[in-house]
Amino acid sequence: MPTITLEQGDVVIVDDTFEHFTRTIGAHLSVAGGLTKGVDRAVAIGANGLQIFAGSPRSWQPKPINETELQEFQNYAQKYNIRDIFIHALYLVNLASENTEIVQKSKNSLINNLKIGKYFECSGVVVHLGSHLGRGWEAVRENVALLISQIIDESGTDVPFLIENSAGQQGKLSSDLAEIRWLIDKVNRPTLGWCYDTCHGWAAGYSPTQGRDLFTDIEKYNLWPYLHCLHVNDSRDGLGSGRDRHDNIGEGNLPQKDLSLILNHPHATKIPIITEAPGFDSNGPDKENITRISRLLIE
Repeated sequence: MPTITLEQGDVVIVDDTFEHFTRTIGAHLSVAGGLTKGVDRAVAIGANGLQIFAGSPRSWQPKPINETELQEFQNYAQKYNIRDIFIHALYLVNLASENTEIVQKSKNSLINNLKIGKYFECSGVVVHLGSHLGRGWEAVRENVALLISQIIDESGTDVPFLIENSAGQQGKLSSDLAEIRWLIDKVNRPTLGWCYDTCHGWAAGYSPTQGRDLFTDIEKYNLWPYLHCLHVNDSRDGLGSGRDRHDNIGEGNLPQKDLSLILNHPHATKIPIITEAPGFDSNGPDKENITRISRLLIE
């Protein structure tokens, strides 16, 4: 039976049949008070990974690029063994909108996020692509692919652009993994990848044990090589609900067996983990959620 050791946020899994490996288990945390505060908050809950907003998640106002501050942030994160840092794009982004102003603001915001990320070796910018608002995937996909290509090229960086799967609510894109595969092929940029959110996948009907088989679709569309991040969240709703409502690990409707199978899949064992759980005090991801995720790695 594997054993687990927690040391300065490191999670080390030991198994007689596998080589020793380390795993990033992080959380989406506030950087209120300065970027280094996000590192302090990660260390306080036993995390060794971090996801942040590069500005207010509900404002189009771009975060100014301060190279000195960003490089100091990287040095501070390295000092405290924060191995992977992700930026989460604004909630306002919609690359499928018919409103040209929203599309332009979305594009500018994502370019800015990618540029910010290059100063601290960001592991990726995680993006909700937006909603077709009833027009359908086929009606918007060509333009969305063109915009992603332009964003990656105009950013001038090698920071990964990561499409996050959605729960499928209100026409949100990428609830079907086939859409992510289509975009990867169409955009054809080496920095384009994806992030799998367990709550969103469950809400869209995906599961390793029931409903639409998650692993079958990932393998069918050859998506393992493009997976850069796992958002590990429980769900307040049932399989195929189409509702994006996160819950604390072990408190929702997503079977713990499902989470364990995903986390311990041979192709996923080195993929960084980020939780966006609401926290047991409703103040965001906490030590208990980090601990519960780490326990899943040895079940």
